[in-house]
Amino acid sequence: MMTETVAATDFFDRDAAAREILTQNDRGGYTVPTDGLYPYQWNWDSAFASLGFAEFDLDRAWQEIETLFTGQWDSGMVPHIIFHKPDPGYFPGPDVWGCNGPIASSGITQPPVALSFATRLLAADPEAGKARFAALYPKMRKWAEWFLKWRRDEKGAIFVIHPWESGRDNAPDWDDAMSKIDPQDVGYYERRDTQHVDASMRPTKYDYDRYIWLVQRAKALDWDDAKVAEDNPFKVADPTMHFILMRGLRDLLAAGEAQDLDTGDMAAQLAELEAGAQALWNPGMGFYDSYNCNNGIWSNALSNASFLCWFGGLDAPQMEQHLARVLDAAPYGVPSLAPFDPRFDAKRYWRGPTWGMMNMMIGEGASERGVALGEEVRKRTREVIGRYGFVEYFDPMTGAAAGGKAFTWTAAVWLAWAGKEG
Repeated sequence: MMTETVAATDFFDRDAAAREILTQNDRGGYTVPTDGLYPYQWNWDSAFASLGFAEFDLDRAWQEIETLFTGQWDSGMVPHIIFHKPDPGYFPGPDVWGCNGPIASSGITQPPVALSFATRLLAADPEAGKARFAALYPKMRKWAEWFLKWRRDEKGAIFVIHPWESGRDNAPDWDDAMSKIDPQDVGYYERRDTQHVDASMRPTKYDYDRYIWLVQRAKALDWDDAKVAEDNPFKVADPTMHFILMRGLRDLLAAGEAQDLDTGDMAAQLAELEAGAQALWNPGMGFYDSYNCNNGIWSNALSNASFLCWFGGLDAPQMEQHLARVLDAAPYGVPSLAPFDPRFDAKRYWRGPTWGMMNMMIGEGASERGVALGEEVRKRTREVIGRYGFVEYFDPMTGAAAGGKAFTWTAAVWLAWAGKEG
């Protein structure tokens, strides 16, 4: 356990610096994750940005989510990237995706944290937010129903059809499915991410070839939901997506009832997701896990996504011992993969580093379910951000900064959760 504290850090200055990052990354109605590396609006990054803005500009917070939904497709899907303005320095751009939404976008989605965070904006000022929430409400319900129609397997678990869809790009959860892809015909392309960040902190070429191959496959199918899912070599049931959707539907249902909006069959949908969550329990390992829907093979990966069970609303007392083991092994928050897993890599993106926004969902969810370690997760997140700044992610063993600098969601997490007194 980490015992040292950042006594010399001026947390008031940290608050001001966090607000400055949000302001600098504001592109007018939406916020980029960080300048250069990610020049567009990313789905779940933007939802976290709204929480940060809500700490000092609630109107701007609402605008962030409203802008996100301007990219919603007729099917209900909300893309993971919305290309509001051209930026030739980014790959893969809109020409690679070849999508037909109302705004140039990617063709996959991301974890729907916006469903929950919109209800927090409403709670911050119910009178001021009532009309804005009511306008977003049918769009948010349509997105949730899209997940239930197109991303649910026969066991009731929510799956992803691309690693980027989960947001955990190179997590070991995808290794088995990725090994089934032969990307020989993917062609030449030039990555831009490694021009901004040390390549040792990013996914490998092996991963990237398969990312692009999956995009090319879906583009050739004109992004038809049924065709993209059918015979897809990459179809993995994902705790991230499942638990965050559970939380979003639960929050939407409660807010809809409080606002006297049509909640339809949302209670039944939530019950189905709660039942489906049991499909993610790996009995051999004794924790929540992902599995390859095509062959049933478990990832056997105790990841930060495993601990989102509390955020989803499950009690899950069995997970407490796992969280204690992980925090004993890693001083700086919950790593994206348990350090005692041989696949652990402290600096390689989602194969080891700790992420402030995942810590927030884990810590909040645990505290809500009465798990004492939830507050410990908040303290460690506060410590690592206070010591090493608002970077994309951190080495969980040393706390060293990694990835992009001046990162929007790390600043937002500081303002909305980590920087607050418990």
